[in-house]
Amino acid sequence: MSDDEYFYEDDDKSVVVESEDDISVMETDVYDEKVQDRRFSLWNFWISSLFLKLLLIPGYYSTDFDVHRNWLAITSNLPISKWYYENTSEWTLDYPPFFAYFEWVLSRFAPEIVKNDGCLDIVEVGQFGLPTIVFQRLTVIISEILLFAVLQYYINTSNSKERGQCFVVASSIVLSPGFLIIDHIHFQYNGFLFAIFIASIVAAKQKKYLACAVFYSISLCFKHIFLYLAPCYFVFLLRAYVLNFENFKFKSYMDLQSVIQWKRLFKLAGIVSGIFTICFAPFIFQLPQVLSRLFPFSRGLTHAYWAPNFWAMYSFIDKVLTFVMLRFPYVHKLMLSFTSSPILPKTAAEIRERMAQNNNGTKGLVQDYFFVILPQITPKLTFLLTLFYQILAVIPLLFDPSYKRFIGSLTLCGMASYLFGWHVHEKAIMLVIIPFSFLVVSDRRLLISFMLVTAAGYVSLFPLLFENQDFLLKILYTFCWFILYYSAFRKTTSLSTSVQRRVFFLDRLAIIYIILLIPMIYGTELISVLKLKFPILEHFSFLPLMTYSVYCSVGIISSWIGLSWLYNFDELLWV
Repeated sequence: MSDDEYFYEDDDKSVVVESEDDISVMETDVYDEKVQDRRFSLWNFWISSLFLKLLLIPGYYSTDFDVHRNWLAITSNLPISKWYYENTSEWTLDYPPFFAYFEWVLSRFAPEIVKNDGCLDIVEVGQFGLPTIVFQRLTVIISEILLFAVLQYYINTSNSKERGQCFVVASSIVLSPGFLIIDHIHFQYNGFLFAIFIASIVAAKQKKYLACAVFYSISLCFKHIFLYLAPCYFVFLLRAYVLNFENFKFKSYMDLQSVIQWKRLFKLAGIVSGIFTICFAPFIFQLPQVLSRLFPFSRGLTHAYWAPNFWAMYSFIDKVLTFVMLRFPYVHKLMLSFTSSPILPKTAAEIRERMAQNNNGTKGLVQDYFFVILPQITPKLTFLLTLFYQILAVIPLLFDPSYKRFIGSLTLCGMASYLFGWHVHEKAIMLVIIPFSFLVVSDRRLLISFMLVTAAGYVSLFPLLFENQDFLLKILYTFCWFILYYSAFRKTTSLSTSVQRRVFFLDRLAIIYIILLIPMIYGTELISVLKLKFPILEHFSFLPLMTYSVYCSVGIISSWIGLSWLYNFDELLWV
């Protein structure tokens, strides 16, 4: 090193510079970078949200609380061979084995006071007190640390230009009203489970395809709802990791073999099959029983109330037709004159008989759903519709296995399963919102579709909180989140340099729709309050849930249509 050169050393690097002034500049740059790192830390979010979650411990919880308490009892007291056969309680174990192992691990940490409180008792209806409530709430809070850790890694490994965008995405997820409502009030472990799923998305972004497959397989072995996204992962990993079309020239059928990188294919297949073997091997002789628990098609088309999807609209149309035909007989006669379908009831008496004998959706029951006027829906039809729209979502991925296209396909696969699936839980909207969060920052044109699905999706979760429990909390928290992150995403999303194809009239309609969510919420809550004073309103107890489902389904379906259009017809957006 010459006399006019200086040696600069930092914790991470050592370089030779030409002057002391350069050392000063580099020290300033390193300091600024460390300050930036602190600015993009999720630690403060974890601390502030922790206090809120601790305050929610003694509050409302749903039947899912006793579901997980019962699973703790089953895995703690019974041999593994009986886990999926135990049915003392109606809340039988119906998650994949990795989650059962997770419950077993949690039961090992239950202190004596919690055991004496009845937490680990196998009973028909759980009898427990505050110790069990505190213990189970804390397991959710502690397990959710994984979500913060994965998203912090996502921020830290991004380049400096996009770190601000990644921070907005990550913070919007960890502060999500969905996780607060579902996990910390209603009670589930989605923060922990989605952390593993998000890890697969981060791995895909970094082109670590084997890690992507590992994390997705693990998440699938924890919660089988992620199976809806399997077509997207299959095509993406096959196209990006296994198939190599560089310098490929098709001359004969045999040339296709040269495209397949066999070593990578066997490595990928071995890793995925190995994870599933570890998961299901202890249950190999009980596999039919396990699968019957994981896929209970007997539960009916809809959940306890209509999830805001295509079938909510279909159910609503059936209700409108039933009302019109009963109140206006001449309309019924007119329809009969135009069709000879045996499905259509011939008389008003037949309509009333169908309503009396079957579950027609106004009671919020989890059982087979019967349509009075419209054709009945079968599991096979919902499967075919879901598969059809998922195929449309993965075809572009075959030609362009980029990260952006992968996230777009992932979001549309989640939307297809939510809109057309069998027995869709309202909580499954997180399967759409989470991947969409990683996509929206790439282009401003995606923002309206994203805000539509988040606004309608999060509001659709409100009925999970029984009656008026935590009414102000769920509304104020969601409202603040929406305002904050609508502004943040608007400032950080990229403006496309290509020709803008936005339809401003439709954008304004979307904003009007979102604003009208507020009177819709207060109107339905008002009905719930007034029915306590006016017994006649008990006859319309189904109306608030129907309103939530139908109105929110309009927003979610509109978001799907908007994203589908951009995904399939705006190629410049995905460059």
